Amino acid sequence: VQLQASGGGLVQAGGYLRLSCAASGRLFSGNAMGWFRQAPGKEREFVACISWSGLMRNYADSVKGRFTISRDDAKNTVSLQMNSLKPEDTAVYYCAAGRYAQSADEYGYWGQGTLVTVSS
Repeated sequence: VQLQASGGGLVQAGGYLRLSCAASGRLFSGNAMGWFRQAPGKEREFVACISWSGLMRNYADSVKGRFTISRDDAKNTVSLQMNSLKPEDTAVYYCAAGRYAQSADEYGYWGQGTLVTVSS
């Protein structure tokens, strides 16, 4: 397994969760990392991405100001801190490695997903 996401769970609206994604060193180094999510009955959508250097970050409008993406090159991990969660954030969250972009097509490697459920 090259990408392993964890940290999902059940949380009440207004709460927080921190997702983590562990990657193999070869895959992590030099690649941008992204988080996507897919809610039941909906298409997968972009959430956030961070450049290979960590200097650039991009967020979907729906999560700006609430979510923060970060990477730890020493641990080969990328994290997504999710605050002020809303029921509409409920989805399976996937981490991915590839190019710095919002399009899922630019990411060649995907983790297995972790379920986030936000209750109202």
